[in-house]
Amino acid sequence: MKIYKNFIINKIHKNSIILIGNFDGVHLGHRKLFGLAKRYKEKFNLKIGVLTFDPIPKIFFNKNIKNFKISNFDQKKKLLRELGVQFIINKKFDLKFSKIKSIDFIKKIIFKKLSPKFIFVSNNFRFGNKRKGDVNQLINFENKYDYKIVKPEPLKYKNKIASSSLVRNLLEEGYLRKANKLLKRNWTVIGKVEQGRKIGKKIGFPTCNIDIKDYVLAKPGVYAVRVKAKNFKSKLKGIANLGYRPTFSQKKLLLEVHLFNYSGNLYNKYLSVEFIKFIRAEKKFRNAKQLQKQIKSDLLVAKK
Repeated sequence: MKIYKNFIINKIHKNSIILIGNFDGVHLGHRKLFGLAKRYKEKFNLKIGVLTFDPIPKIFFNKNIKNFKISNFDQKKKLLRELGVQFIINKKFDLKFSKIKSIDFIKKIIFKKLSPKFIFVSNNFRFGNKRKGDVNQLINFENKYDYKIVKPEPLKYKNKIASSSLVRNLLEEGYLRKANKLLKRNWTVIGKVEQGRKIGKKIGFPTCNIDIKDYVLAKPGVYAVRVKAKNFKSKLKGIANLGYRPTFSQKKLLLEVHLFNYSGNLYNKYLSVEFIKFIRAEKKFRNAKQLQKQIKSDLLVAKK
């Protein structure tokens, strides 16, 4: 798969199918879209590409948004490749780009640089300075700039539109099972193991401390997880606490993972933590002994 960081693309990727969007999470709604794109690919013998932005425009315009992403770029890239995408244009979204007028985006970028045959967009897609461009404007210029807009009906999931916002809400509210169904996989966080205060080790449950960076903050609490690292032959089972560790008056958000039947050194290694089941919400205990007792109970649930 070819990755571009600007709009200067190879000739073989012009006259393609381009899907525009953030595709955060690559959920069932996105999968429906790529399924349709695949049929167009086979019918018209075209390549499939994606135009996406980094950071997500919503994050760029609102600096207060910290935990938002369902998946990082490497995860997104892998999922899109599996769905038949052959190239990605991952354009840096900055102040200069945000000021491009919508008509210039159509004329100078879509027409002159990308030259797609088909453009797949959602009905609520907005673009250009002050978000003045919309799907109707794209349709109005179809004939002039030689492309065709495709805007499929959004997928409904349990009477709600399948969207990244819905996945985030489900994760934030602790409905992990529903979020995983909407993603068609288990929600996964990839992060680097950092040095911690070794509190877990002191109370008999050593943990890998992972900074979740800008991933969406799922409901703080205890989860059953499966963990993968490069040196693991297979995924290891474990238990994780996502939150602020109120028993020890911590203020930094952290993902702490305790692996079953593992005793190696994982500092500075990248772990892929797959969330399987939400066990309970995070709570403050009177002391470490009370917490130990609760962890033993949580372990039994996680191992099941």
